[in-house]
Amino acid sequence: MAVKGGERAIRNAHRRLAERRRGDPAVPELSLEQIREQLGLAVDRAMCEGALYDPRLAALALKQARGDSVEAAFLLRVFRNTLPRFGYSEPLDTGAMAVERRVSGAFKDLPGGQLLGATADYTHRLLDFALEEPQQPAPPGEEPEAEAGSGSEATGLLPRALAQLGEEALIEAPPADEGAPVPDITRDPPLFPAERAQRLQTLARGDEGFLVGLAYSSQRGYGNTHPFVGELRQGRVAVELVPEELGFAVEIGEIEVSELETVNQFTGDAEHAPCFTRGYGLAFGRSERKALAMALLDRSLRAEELGEELGAPAQDQEFVLEHADNILATGFMEHLKLPHHVDFQAERELLRALRRAWEERRSAPEAAE
Repeated sequence: MAVKGGERAIRNAHRRLAERRRGDPAVPELSLEQIREQLGLAVDRAMCEGALYDPRLAALALKQARGDSVEAAFLLRVFRNTLPRFGYSEPLDTGAMAVERRVSGAFKDLPGGQLLGATADYTHRLLDFALEEPQQPAPPGEEPEAEAGSGSEATGLLPRALAQLGEEALIEAPPADEGAPVPDITRDPPLFPAERAQRLQTLARGDEGFLVGLAYSSQRGYGNTHPFVGELRQGRVAVELVPEELGFAVEIGEIEVSELETVNQFTGDAEHAPCFTRGYGLAFGRSERKALAMALLDRSLRAEELGEELGAPAQDQEFVLEHADNILATGFMEHLKLPHHVDFQAERELLRALRRAWEERRSAPEAAE
């Protein structure tokens, strides 16, 4: 920086930032375990947008960023780029998910039943002032008894809710591209028109607020996408990797994901019988809103493929995908706060010259008179 004392000022700014991050020293400092366990949805969002599944690192990033989810995702994304790459995992088998929550807005009766799990969908949005004070756990042996049917997790495999529509050929078949190479947008940036796999990867780590706003616009008529939630399932799935020296898949851990499939308006023509179309979303952790927005936009971005009239922002691949990444967007916007002294001085001198020329032209007729 061409500013005298600039380096010292930056060090002081960093020290001041650390003081603000810590807050009042009289207040106990947040631990990573507290953030991870009690601010779980913020942790999940940071992992999604940071494209790195590690709850502890996400908690650390949130603590360092003072709760700023975009900055936390930025920190995770940068750290991710320093990690060695061992290979690619096998596709997740979400059909074998250990389900904690599973609901459908389209079907009342699901094979295996609906499982509400932990959700605020049915609560009144009223502040709970009881949370102002720390909640004391019940003494051992005095825990309240669980109500019948309130298990925390489904037992056994749950069939896909949309399978019954598939059996009647009332919904399009899932993409039959299993085994085909999947492009990696972190290695090869997508070109337009982008493949569906590239679109879903970009949406999966896109800014939740931006995706929700675009999905909302498609529901309000800018894209004509107003679906039914065919199935939302949330739970843990195994991650498998095929080591080169073994040649077969081994389980290396589990991750928590939210998966959502939508049932959208039907399509058909002279050669194809009418059937519903699909939208799909999957995100790290308990990220239902993100998965739902993904599914709506996945369907909107298929408009040209399905022969629909284009024109809405949510149907424009380049508009959606080029602006969904909050790391890129934030960097491009926030660089405006950094020194642009030389650029501004050049424009100021140009403006002064233009004003002098304008004044000379304006005064010339007056001098002639």
